[in-house]
Order: sequence, then structure tokens, then C-alpha cells
Amino acid sequence: MPELPEVETVVRGLRRALLGATIDGVDIRHPGILRSAPAANFLAVEGSRVRNVDRAGRFILVDLARGAATLHLMLHLGMTGQLLVVEEAAPWAKHTHAVFQLRDGRQLRFIDPRRFGRLDIVTEGSLPERLRRLGIPRGQEPLTVAPDDFVALFRKRKGPLKNLLLNQALLRGLGNIYADESLFRAGLDPRAHHVSAPRLRRLRTAVRHVLRSAIRAGGSSISDYVASDGTRGWFQLRHQVYGRTGLPCRRCRTPVRRIVLAGRSAHFCPSCQSR
Repeated sequence: MPELPEVETVVRGLRRALLGATIDGVDIRHPGILRSAPAANFLAVEGSRVRNVDRAGRFILVDLARGAATLHLMLHLGMTGQLLVVEEAAPWAKHTHAVFQLRDGRQLRFIDPRRFGRLDIVTEGSLPERLRRLGIPRGQEPLTVAPDDFVALFRKRKGPLKNLLLNQALLRGLGNIYADESLFRAGLDPRAHHVSAPRLRRLRTAVRHVLRSAIRAGGSSISDYVASDGTRGWFQLRHQVYGRTGLPCRRCRTPVRRIVLAGRSAHFCPSCQSR
């Protein structure tokens, strides 16, 4: 599933490509991707102008201005979703479930083979409540969380450190790949409990470094993920532990281990990461 760096990469690409663009038409080809609003509601975006594209956790928000009204497209890529900005004549990909026709002849296409993604339209007044119901305001933003706030999130929490990193009510947008990579960089075992404040500050630094490096690399393309222009990310080439079970640690040559914590896999180096 695309995580924070992948979603941020898509958001930045959409922002560059779509700001100021006008949507002339909408074609919902598979209503199953809609999570609450019926397909007819999407007719309201026709004639609207893209004012901004932003990220809330792993959700993509496309802000639209239509006269005095403001609407928001809410999109989640699920496990296999792609948002591509292409020319109208571009070949159709299988599993293209929604198409937004732009006035300049381009299209924004939502492709999702497994249909775990979601698409919704939200009015300005109902957006805060919708985000609250999704739990997005509760979690801290990993890229901007202050050191003391990060420490406070984890100091009195019970459970393995890896599981806490994946708790979206604590940090929003962090997923399996970047939790493993951050723990490796911080030298912390995913099973660690009762981590000291200095080590938590070190973990915060590692999280921010890993996420920023991944964004610069365009994310990790290990499945269906591509950026909004169709290009693949390459941070997977820099993975230190994730997906490298049994391979030698790039730092000390000890074989990388994989364990399961609360149903989620965790990859780590038994030598470089301490409890």
C-alpha cells in the first residue's frame, strides 16, 4: 500500500500539473470506488477550477472552486491505486474507474485493479467532520512533529515500538516500509518496549530523514505504485531491511530477519538494532 512518501510524491505531481486547471466533465466508470457520495454528486465538479492539492495522512485532497462554492475531492490510493494526468489520446489502462476531463485536453484518471481505493466528494463545511471520522486529526504529521511531542506520543504507550509507529492515531501516514527503515536507521529493535527519551528523539530524526529521502527518490515502487506522470520511484533500491529477509545487512553483514508483530511483518538486523 502506498505510504506517506508515495502519497506526497503523487500530491506534488498533481499540484504541479493541475493548479488552475478547469474540470469540464466527470465519468465514474465503476461506482464501487465511491465511499459515500453517489456518482451523480460528482456532476457538481464540472466547471470547477483546481485551487490546491494537498495531503491529509494518506488521503489526497483536491480543492476545487466553483463560483463562490468550495468542493474537495478526497482520494485514497488503497493498495493498487494510481492517479495519472495524461493526454486524452493516451491508451486506456485496464481498471480505469474514474476520469476527470480537463478543459486543456488532458485527463486525470483513477486506476485501481483491486478497488481498495476510495473516491469521494465533500463540501467545505463537511470536510472537518469527514476527516475527524477518518481519524486524521488525531495523528501527528511525521515530517513536522516537534521533538518533545514525538517523545510524549510514545513514552507511556504499551506495545512493541514497531506497532506504535504504525498507529495512525499517533503518527499519520507512516506504514510498514518506512517504519522498518526508520527503526534500522535509529538502531532500535521493532520489539522494543519502554524506550528512553533520548532514543525516541533519535527515532524521530530517523523517521524524518527516511521519509524525506524517500520523497526525493519518488517513493518506493515495489508493486503498482507510480507517480502522477507514470514514473516509478526508486527508493526501494535503498531499502536497508524491508523486503531483504535473509540477505546480509548492508552495514554489518548479519542476515536480516523477518518476524510478525500483531499480524504485521517487521524486518530488522539483529546485530545493528537493539532492544
